Amino acid sequence: MPSAIDYQIMWNRLIAVVEEQATTLIRTAFSTSVREAGDLSAGLFDRHGRMMAQAVTGTPGHVNAMAESVTHFVREIGMQNIFEGDVFITNDPWLGTGHLHDITVVTPVFRKGVHIGFFACTAHVVDIGGRGFGPDAGEVFEEGLLIPITKFAERGTVNPLLISLIRANVRTPDQTVGDMYSLAACNEAGDRRLQAMLDEFGIDHLEGLSDFLMEASRKATKEAIKKVPDGTYQHTMTVDGYDNPVEMVVTLKVEGDRLTADFSGTSGMSAFGVNVPEVYTRAYACYGLKCAIAPAVPNNSGSLEPFEISAPEGCILAAKRPAPVSVRHVLGHLVPDVVLGALHQAMPGVVPSEGASALWNIQISARASDPESGLENAEILMFNSGGTGARPTVDGLSATAFPSGVSTMSVEATEHVGPITVWRKDLRKDSGGAGATRGGLGQVIEIEPREGYDFWFNAMFDRVKNPARGREGGQPGASGRVELTDGTQLQSKGRQQVRNGQRLRLSLPGGGGFGDPSKRDKANIAADVEAEMISTTQAKQDYGYSGENS
Repeated sequence: MPSAIDYQIMWNRLIAVVEEQATTLIRTAFSTSVREAGDLSAGLFDRHGRMMAQAVTGTPGHVNAMAESVTHFVREIGMQNIFEGDVFITNDPWLGTGHLHDITVVTPVFRKGVHIGFFACTAHVVDIGGRGFGPDAGEVFEEGLLIPITKFAERGTVNPLLISLIRANVRTPDQTVGDMYSLAACNEAGDRRLQAMLDEFGIDHLEGLSDFLMEASRKATKEAIKKVPDGTYQHTMTVDGYDNPVEMVVTLKVEGDRLTADFSGTSGMSAFGVNVPEVYTRAYACYGLKCAIAPAVPNNSGSLEPFEISAPEGCILAAKRPAPVSVRHVLGHLVPDVVLGALHQAMPGVVPSEGASALWNIQISARASDPESGLENAEILMFNSGGTGARPTVDGLSATAFPSGVSTMSVEATEHVGPITVWRKDLRKDSGGAGATRGGLGQVIEIEPREGYDFWFNAMFDRVKNPARGREGGQPGASGRVELTDGTQLQSKGRQQVRNGQRLRLSLPGGGGFGDPSKRDKANIAADVEAEMISTTQAKQDYGYSGENS
């Protein structure tokens, strides 16, 4: 029987296995959201559906939601119907990772004819039909094609009817179906590496290793929770929502090694697609808490189990079918700010200030101005990020995706996909909240349709009416703006048009500051002014700084 040291070595090897799994997906994906931004997840699960290891490459929303979704596959397919060569698929928001654009593929692992586990991966596809990626739908049925948990392939043979059905319902059939094959290839790559590892260690199952990982991670997480002072901590945050502000409320209770987070008091569901299935809320609440409490513990089902997350069914963070949920990330990415605000009361000096948090994704549908011109239409997706909140001892990060962790897509890759020109993409001066440590800066982006085209874009932006707040005397970050370069104001949510010759300007929000601005080191203020991160006017207003002799 392997020793604890053997299992630790195997654990380290598993990380290499799932990283190669994720790398295969990035290299073979059709969608720029996967290939350029890393909007994906990959992981290994035991035969009971417990997540053993996750790739570092990927988003917490995908990873932690996928940790739940594999158990749904096991239940829906049934162990008696799982065969070697099978590949399963779904994009069900309530059984997957929260909206239709995320496709989860699960592949059973067999060893010498015996089923021993699963590989699973998730990726965001640019188009899944319906209205397109945006918040305007009134029901999930309008948002695209929902694929129930089913077999993409059985015993190695791909289901042709499923492929035909998907191709008939999306605008980019080659790209969408191609991504599904990429997901299957991703799992196959993981299987090959795992089999080689099992050969090397001379074992034929994962049970012992999985039990070791679950127990060790669960124990370490509980020990970390014990270090948080017992008590009840409540926090509230107001965010933009679609047509009405949304109150996000959390109550943390810490008792010994037990931690619960209850979102009772949060606003009810929206009529639009900013609703969040509870699986996604749990994913990001767990992530925020684990980052602060047990960051060094490996992320698996064992380390996630001690965090008990709940939201009352029917609130905007636990949306019921058939609620529209297409842009569930907008509120979902703000969940860590809510739980960290409560945790700040128990652990002052640990968590950052609020940040821009929610990605400023923009889905662009480029259309020929003259339908008779013969010019081709195109679907373009950009991921953009504002500033993160200042940390207790370090400034916030500028134009950085937290909590999602995705990369910003390059301008070159974006312009290659469709007929748009990105004229400007730079840091937004004065957008970081003042404090002893400064909030991270947002960015300014200007986009124009090329000659012969107009474009429609789906706005899904937050922190426009309710900017990121500072902590401990830190000032809020700048709020976001959506406008044309001629000054015409546009809406922060919903489908809008930019005609040929017009230029869209997005001014992304900054992160909140941390601590009293008067305590900021003058050398840091001077450096910010020299780097044009803050203006001389803002330096004087926020810090009373007018030069080296201040």
